[in-house]
Amino acid sequence: MRIVSAVVAALLLFSGVASATPSRGVTAREIAKWSAAGNDYVIREITVAAGGSTGWHHHDGTLYAVVKKDVLTRTMSDCTTSFVHHRGDTVIEEPHHVHIGRNLGTEPMVLQVLYVNPAGTPLSRDEPNPGCSFE
Repeated sequence: MRIVSAVVAALLLFSGVASATPSRGVTAREIAKWSAAGNDYVIREITVAAGGSTGWHHHDGTLYAVVKKDVLTRTMSDCTTSFVHHRGDTVIEEPHHVHIGRNLGTEPMVLQVLYVNPAGTPLSRDEPNPGCSFE
């Protein structure tokens, strides 16, 4: 009972410290998944609606993507470094770099993504807004 009380107290104490920014207008379809040599490999097709975003997040592993439709705008946690990726462009995201992906256009944006993560880790981890004026 003491352990449960301690966990509840900790959750109440730290619940307002930082809140993740949720994604908006994002859907994903898993195409393939396998594990080998201590890594999980997942291929997904991700669609971000016009005006949508991934929310602030990072990956524990490396992500490789191709923009299949429209334009992806990625902004890093310094709030000023942005990358604009057009249809046909490739994207590589290194582990542990906090960023957000946004569709600033008027049509859905589609990515095909390969996640290479350490086995058992989530595809991404939500992060709070690092202080940027958007999201």
